[in-house]
This record gives sequence, structure tokens and C-alpha cells, in this order.
Amino acid sequence: MFAMERPDPPMPAAFIGHGSPMNTLETNRYTAAWRAFGESVPRPRAVLAISAHWYINGSALTAMPKPRVIHDFYGFPPQLFAFDYPAPGAPEVAEEIAEAVKPQWVGLDRDSWGLDHGTWSVLAHVFPRADIPVIQLSLHGGRDAEYHVELGRRLAPLRDRGILVVGSGNVVHNLRMIDFRKPDLAFDWAVEFDEAVKDAMTGRPEALMALPSHPAYRLAVPTPDHYLPLYYIAGLAQAAGEPAQVLVEGCTMGSISMTSFVLGEAAPRARAVKAGAAGLPDPRIVPADDTNT
Repeated sequence: MFAMERPDPPMPAAFIGHGSPMNTLETNRYTAAWRAFGESVPRPRAVLAISAHWYINGSALTAMPKPRVIHDFYGFPPQLFAFDYPAPGAPEVAEEIAEAVKPQWVGLDRDSWGLDHGTWSVLAHVFPRADIPVIQLSLHGGRDAEYHVELGRRLAPLRDRGILVVGSGNVVHNLRMIDFRKPDLAFDWAVEFDEAVKDAMTGRPEALMALPSHPAYRLAVPTPDHYLPLYYIAGLAQAAGEPAQVLVEGCTMGSISMTSFVLGEAAPRARAVKAGAAGLPDPRIVPADDTNT
């Protein structure tokens, strides 16, 4: 008798703390971890990216064959505005994703959005050749945490179909409290909230739902956009019945967490790089909360 061939393991998934768009152009310990992650995963059919920067009043998927590259920020150097990430789209995969999450309704955007910097600043390191199709899923700003976690759970079958789900945001993201004197440090409250999220994601991901009652939540999450992508990876972790692992951890400029998580594989070892995360433009010229980061 022949032994039954074991199916391939599900595609991993990840939440990436993307920080400043300048990370696109820099090599530091965070971007080295993103690159190590990309080198460690099987080549996906497509990437489903859930970016903090497509925050609208609805759930939609990019469904155009050639998504435009959106430079959705201000005050950064010309090299960043010139950066291109010409990954193809995959309308048929977008339709497959929309079908997979039913009865949740997700629309198909064939001509409006594209790939914003929450997606391409990360994928520039994960898949630098830009040769894997990328679909973005918007964040529905009118729905509660349970909606986003449940939608994340409904994405679980896609991992068995070779689709890599990547959430891109930040666990702690408070631009109004940035301290440029702390390039590799954080306020105590930011560290405490970052630790609470790590405890939840690497222990019981469902515990993430209780963190809005954390004393530092309102400081760490003054707006929901950068935090919501984490709920999708928590939903995938719940569907898989396993916790996530820390891919890389740390904070920058006092009030931004760069902590990232990976689900479904051992966190790869990145080559040693001492440099911390990229910073923001000179605050005397462009205030942090006017950069759309």
C-alpha cells in the first residue's frame, strides 16, 4: 500500500508594523525581518494585503489587472515619491476572495484604489521583485472589532489555496505624541500596551478583544485605522486554533510600535542589522500628523 500524500501546510500569514514610509528605502532590523519572512515562505499565488491606509465606509477588494501605485503621504523626499512597485493585480483572485467570505459582502473595486504605501512599503522588502499578484482589502470604518475578526476568520480557507494574507498597520500609532528624541525608544504606556498585545497574540488571540479596556488603549489607538489590520490576523489565528509568533519587536519615536507577528511558521531569523526604524520628515517643516503615515 502507498502512504497517503500529506497536503501542503497552509500558507503563513503576517501582521507587519510598517511605521514610516521611509522604511521602503532603508535597511534596518525591521526591514531585514520583513525580507527574511519573504524568503522563508513558499511562493504564494497572490498576496492579500490589508492596509491601514484604505480606510473607507465599506469592505472592498481591488480587482483591476494593473493596480496603480499610490503615494499617499506628504513631505517626504523625491526618491520615495519616485518609488514604484508594479505588482500585477488578479481580478479572478479578488472574485475568489469575495466568494470565500460570503455571506459577508465585499465589493470589487475595478478602477478606484490600487496599492497604497501601507502595502508596498512592506512588500518592497517581502517580495522585492514585485512579480506576485497583489490584492488589497479595505478596512470598513463603520464596523466594530467583531466584524473585522470574523472577516479574518472567513479568510482562513484562502491559506490552503496559496494566498498569503498580510495585515499592515501598527500596534501603537499616535502621531500627535511622537518624540523625535526617542528614535529607538517608547513611552512607558506604549511599551505596556505593546506587551499586552504580544501576550494576547502569542497566547490567546481572542484576548485581543478585551484590550480596548486597557489603560493605555486610548493613547495607543487614538484612531482605529492602524490597529484594525491586527484583528484579521487574530481571526486567522482563531480559525487555525494556534497563536501567532513575534516576527520582530520594538518601538520608535516614543509612540509607534514596529512589532510584527507571523502565523503558521517559525519566525525566520533575520541577519543582524543594528539600525532602528526609519523616521519621519523634519517636524519643523511637516508636522507628523500631516504626513499621512
